Amino acid sequence: MAVHYRGSAKPAETLVDELNAVRADSAFTVQADLLETAALPALIDGVIGRAGRLDVLVNNASSFYPTPVGEITMREWDDLIGTNLQAPLFLSQAAAPELRNRGGSIVNIVDVHATRPLRNHPVYGPAKAGLAMLTRSLAKDLAPEIRVNGVSPGAILWDEAGLPDSTKRSIMKQIPLSRMGEPEDIAECVLYLVRDAKYVTGQIIAVDGGRSIGW
Repeated sequence: MAVHYRGSAKPAETLVDELNAVRADSAFTVQADLLETAALPALIDGVIGRAGRLDVLVNNASSFYPTPVGEITMREWDDLIGTNLQAPLFLSQAAAPELRNRGGSIVNIVDVHATRPLRNHPVYGPAKAGLAMLTRSLAKDLAPEIRVNGVSPGAILWDEAGLPDSTKRSIMKQIPLSRMGEPEDIAECVLYLVRDAKYVTGQIIAVDGGRSIGW
């Protein structure tokens, strides 16, 4: 397993150490700035060269922050569109030949806010909406050799920057199951799509406690 990071080397290495403690020599880190599109084929080739093969691509790198109308900059646009839409496209394109040979799959991490706008996020939301459509488009274009699906998380972890208690209460009221999700909920859905869902492609599964039903 290749664990990608841009600048967070220590957390990535910690994760790899934990994975290798469970199964020796099963994981390694790779560093890259995914906004450098021209370098992505070399990133994929490097992973294949080290692992010997590539069966699954999980596009989960993402920038996320507010961009209020009237204050949006091109740097923010390039970053949010770049990490959430551009990078998944060009990574998928670079990985497609090997995934096709392996009968592999791609899983894109979308967001409940791809369909439900989040106030003051008019760049992030459309970027994730684009990723949802990219998921369906790639599923059609890369079939039948490659399956492409998405996972759309809801409230899994609170924002590290902190949220007012009133905001947290409001979010909890929107969740029919009345609880936050766990990172394991997302991982289990990804595993299902990769390992078990042999006749599933072009689908985006909401893992959100029912929040996307409507609020």
